[in-house]
Amino acid sequence: MIYPSIDKLMNVIDSKYTLVHIISQRARQMYDNEYYQLKENEYKSKKNIGRALEEVSENLIHIK
Repeated sequence: MIYPSIDKLMNVIDSKYTLVHIISQRARQMYDNEYYQLKENEYKSKKNIGRALEEVSENLIHIK
C-alpha cells in the first residue's frame, strides 16, 4: 500500500491533476537542491516522490 493514501491527499488538494503537478515540482526541487522540510529519519519513503507526498499530507506545502 502506498503511504499516504490518496483519500488523505485529496482532503488537502482537491484535484488529482494539481496534486501530480505539485508533487512533481517538489520532487524535482528535492533532487536539485537536496532541501527537505523534515529530518531524514522522519520520512517513511526513501524516494523523493514519496517524500513529497508525505510533505503534502503533513500540510508542509501550501498552494497559492
